[in-house]
Amino acid sequence: MDAIELLKTRASNGKLSEPAPDEESLHIALEAAARAPDHGTLRPWRVHLVRGAARERLGELMAGALRRKNPDASAEELDKTRKKALRAPLVIVVSALLKPHPKVPEVEQLLAAGTAAHAILLALQARGYAAIWRTGAPAYDPELKRAFGLGTQDALIGFIYAGTPAQPAPALVRPSPEQFTSDWTG
Repeated sequence: MDAIELLKTRASNGKLSEPAPDEESLHIALEAAARAPDHGTLRPWRVHLVRGAARERLGELMAGALRRKNPDASAEELDKTRKKALRAPLVIVVSALLKPHPKVPEVEQLLAAGTAAHAILLALQARGYAAIWRTGAPAYDPELKRAFGLGTQDALIGFIYAGTPAQPAPALVRPSPEQFTSDWTG
């Protein structure tokens, strides 16, 4: 696929099935992530691949996060949350290890990690897979973050659910460039 066409057609797809991205495609996606813009060459992004039975453990962590946020959550709500980790054959957890730096503020480190996550999405789509980037309350839960080796100062950027598209990505109306662009004249 042409790079410009890929950029213009990238779309999230939450309807995923087996197979997960193959090892070659996954390696290519991670190589693309390594090319993220990175002021100060801090490489703040970290990527955890959650597959197989580890997805069930992630589901338990997500349910625990819901329980801490809402102690009155019903068994049904907890089960629904638990199953979120199973909605794709691969969950790619992207995080940012934020480092104090005199020239690179935390926001730039977060953006670098977010750009790495976006590169993963693009590369997977280029290889014929589909993915969707989610966050939600579990991404901000201190216990869940700790399970991925993150400190309180670090950020879980998102959960990228990846697999084979079970149906085409939903068609969304996208803004035209004129809707978000203007000439600035000072």
